[in-house]
Amino acid sequence: MSQPYRLAKGGRIDRKKPIVMRFNGTEVPAFDGDTAASALLANGVHFVGRSFKYHRPRGIVAAGAEEPNALLDVDRGGNRREPNNRATVVEAFDGLAVRSQNHWPSLGADIGAVNNVMSPFFSAGFYYKTFMWPPKAWAKLYEPIIRRAAGLGKSPDVADPDRYVQQYAHCDVLVIGAGPAGLAAALSASAAGQRVMLCDEQNELGGSLLHDVSSTINEVPAQQWLTDALKDLEQRENVHVLPRTTAFAYFNHNFIALNERLTDHVARPISGLARERLWQVRAKRAIIATGSHERPLVFANNDRPGIMLADSVRQYVNRYAVAPGRNVVILTCGASAYRAAMDLHDANINVQIVDSRQIADCGPELAAAKEAGVEVRNGYFAVNAQGQRRVTGVAVTPTDLPDATPEVLPCDCIAMSGGWTPAVHMASQSRAKLRYEADLDAFVPDKSNQNEQSAGACRGTFELADCLNEGARAGSPDSEATVHAANSSFVGFKTGEPVKSTNQKGKAFIDFQNDVTEKDIKQALREGFESIEHVKRYTTTGMATDQGKTSNLNALKIVSNEMGKPIGDVGTTTFRPPYTPVTFGVFAGQNRGELFDPIRVTPTHDWAVSQGAEFEDVGLWKRAYYFPQAGEDMEAAVRRECLAVRQNVGLLDASTLGKIEVVGPDAAEFLNRIYTNAWLKLAPGRCRYGLMLKEDGFIFDDGVVARIAEDRFHVTTTTGGAPRVMAHMEDYLQ
Repeated sequence: MSQPYRLAKGGRIDRKKPIVMRFNGTEVPAFDGDTAASALLANGVHFVGRSFKYHRPRGIVAAGAEEPNALLDVDRGGNRREPNNRATVVEAFDGLAVRSQNHWPSLGADIGAVNNVMSPFFSAGFYYKTFMWPPKAWAKLYEPIIRRAAGLGKSPDVADPDRYVQQYAHCDVLVIGAGPAGLAAALSASAAGQRVMLCDEQNELGGSLLHDVSSTINEVPAQQWLTDALKDLEQRENVHVLPRTTAFAYFNHNFIALNERLTDHVARPISGLARERLWQVRAKRAIIATGSHERPLVFANNDRPGIMLADSVRQYVNRYAVAPGRNVVILTCGASAYRAAMDLHDANINVQIVDSRQIADCGPELAAAKEAGVEVRNGYFAVNAQGQRRVTGVAVTPTDLPDATPEVLPCDCIAMSGGWTPAVHMASQSRAKLRYEADLDAFVPDKSNQNEQSAGACRGTFELADCLNEGARAGSPDSEATVHAANSSFVGFKTGEPVKSTNQKGKAFIDFQNDVTEKDIKQALREGFESIEHVKRYTTTGMATDQGKTSNLNALKIVSNEMGKPIGDVGTTTFRPPYTPVTFGVFAGQNRGELFDPIRVTPTHDWAVSQGAEFEDVGLWKRAYYFPQAGEDMEAAVRRECLAVRQNVGLLDASTLGKIEVVGPDAAEFLNRIYTNAWLKLAPGRCRYGLMLKEDGFIFDDGVVARIAEDRFHVTTTTGGAPRVMAHMEDYLQ
């Protein structure tokens, strides 16, 4: 099968199981184990969408949940279509159909691209300034146009055919993330006899170990150690492993919400199986091991298709056996990109490194790269990327001569590495405090507010051995559990002051998904928006579905430099749940259709049906309204029933009434303050009609109240008013 950028060997894909998916109607051959992104890259497809505001060509940037560009409309068959899925996390299967978004009439010929030409009119805050004039034009003129232009994908127009379930769980330790630190934590916690839940958003557990082909742990290849560790965990009865499960929200009292995807990766799921499960977990202790996100570099036209994150390029090569390009230029200011360069070199991909650091600032990674035969240019930085629908070259210039005529390096892929940003989202949601670490140029968790702790890269720990040891100690603080040996990873980077060049012509993007540029952020500051939360809203940086996973730190650095204020003083924006987008279906669970508004029936319901009753809906209850006989309308039936009651007897089923028990030494006084009636003098065994008023004096509810004992009352409410009366009482009680 034709996959021109598929490597001949390696990867974790199953070459014995070829599949065919479709992209914009065209067949895309792939293998079981691919994602939509890796399948597209294996077939040389980088250009997969258009940007939101300017409709610029956009390509795959990352390999995981941080992907800002490659948002696809996914059709899994059977009316299972869903927009805005990240191609990097959509598992490929035979028959999967994906389409690009945000263009018309086609991806290649998009009329909306005129916005790029008109971009000077669409600078930061343009809508706040433009749509205020003429007066009263908003509703008739602007709002309809903006609503049509809003959004990236097209919402489904049929009912969701899938089933969703929800489940509660308790555990001693919830480990969020199954990379090196998370696995070590789960191993040590379970060895100490604790009940452990281990979740990870990927289909395979292992995190960075899944694409680390050169490291060793305790003198064993890292991937072999991973296999052994997973087998060990699966055999332990006190460990519950949840792959394809994202911890997306952290609430009070260690209450954490997980979204487990059960059948999205299955071509033909068995009818009736749930698509997703919402886990609502109460954990005694949480260990956060969510890793970190690689940071892009900021230079002109840094959004061209084919420009990717360096470690993501490494993932595609080592995990999916895909070469994102045949001639790769790596732009970096740190050491980790050298590992990617050497892995690409070992895969027979032509690669060269452009490092903004001087030779004196580099560590052993430089010598190792040169020994492997990788060309390195130290003291250079990128000023511009060339190409349109795919990058064709990058212009670089010396950092000490920024305005010199740039040298153009031909390439079909650029791999960026501007350092690493710890994924502090979960820690921040738990209300932990963050602190800025200058050596890392990033924020890390500091003081915890709940019983949680971070371990590994999300805490700013990047050495493999340190990640393993830190995770092991977090799992069992009282034990000596540590992993003593792992060969060193290349870590460390130097940010330095940003270098500017007169050759930087073009937009330099900070937030790819929302088309926010460096210029937009500087304009917001000039216009007086100095709070980082105000900068976020005025420019929309960090407000897209990726929540600024790749953009936030670069935005903070620009604000810091422009204001002459330390990044730690600038602070961060709020990390709100969900961590990644979650379907509405899993929130609703089974509360949909008939179960959305459940029907409650009385003990006499079946008898009433047999007597031909007409029913009325009272709250959630079906209550017999009247009993028509042959030829009777409602008025005639009601007259007959009233007469029957007056002359003989009637039966009322009042079981629909709300029933609330009020108990305690101050129960009578409590009711005194809610009802107009006096309850202190009501004797036990007696009942009284009660009238409940709101604070404005209007009637709120009524019902009969019986005093069962000195400290106990049985209160009835109207059928439809029971929930609101209960809430009203709870408010007064508090």
